[in-house]
Amino acid sequence: MNDYHPLSGHYDWGIDSLVAQLRDLRLHSLETRSLLNRPPKLPSRKELQLILDGLGGVLFPNRLGLPDLNDEGIDYFVGHTLENLLRKLYKQISRELQFVYGLQGVDDADDEQAISIARQFAAQLPVIRKLLDTDIQAAYEGDPAARSPDEVLVCYPGITAIIHHRLAHVLYQLGAPLVARIISEIAHSATGIDIHPGARIDESFFIDHGTGVVIGETAIIGKRVRVYQAVTLGAKRFEKDSKGILVKGNARHPIVEDDVVIYAGATILGRITIGKGTTVGGNVWLTHSVPPNSNISQAYVRSELFHDGGGI
Repeated sequence: MNDYHPLSGHYDWGIDSLVAQLRDLRLHSLETRSLLNRPPKLPSRKELQLILDGLGGVLFPNRLGLPDLNDEGIDYFVGHTLENLLRKLYKQISRELQFVYGLQGVDDADDEQAISIARQFAAQLPVIRKLLDTDIQAAYEGDPAARSPDEVLVCYPGITAIIHHRLAHVLYQLGAPLVARIISEIAHSATGIDIHPGARIDESFFIDHGTGVVIGETAIIGKRVRVYQAVTLGAKRFEKDSKGILVKGNARHPIVEDDVVIYAGATILGRITIGKGTTVGGNVWLTHSVPPNSNISQAYVRSELFHDGGGI
């Protein structure tokens, strides 16, 4: 029996029962987290995606802005777009602060704090643009397949990821870590590159190909560093307190100094230092610090052919 009702033209999916069950589970979850009377309003991923698209146009109006912009209209486009984007961003930051304050039992967050974070973020946009210019140039110079910096900007997933990261990192530092994390996850979904917004990355950073790259929260990366696909800068272990709860925020990811190259599939774990000018080969597993100008590779595998029992 398929429970089809010919008069209404509908199947009986048991919707009323499902709605009731889902409501009970939802209310139980809110009650468990002491949020029954004030379910949280979180920042909107969809809204932040629109904000990110707009910020790309603000930072690079000739390439990521409107297609018919002329020289006379660029400044107006940038100013008008930025005004609208900052209003939207302020609202998303305000949502985060309301959520955090609600967890702390405070009824209303300070609206001025959200405005201040948005204003300080806007003031950093020229700095972000300068850093991104060095990233784009590093990608162009580091990849023989790149025909122009413009191609790098519009085509390379590593550049998309670092644009998102540099925006997210500023918000993370200013006190909007949830908004920042959502931004990083938007980039992760689009590129396969997972960079925590807390990671500190200096100028001229190039991720080639990029799929599967993971960079942890407390990683520190110096100038002119290049990494390839499937590289992990992760934690070796997760410390727990006396109650068995994970300790948050401790330094647990690698420090990569200037001019380091890390080839595909390398896994570097723990609070170790990769010295300046080092090359880390593909598929290396590294859990100890190495001095500057090192060349780290897998153990040499010897292969010999034996004929007629020779060498046995």
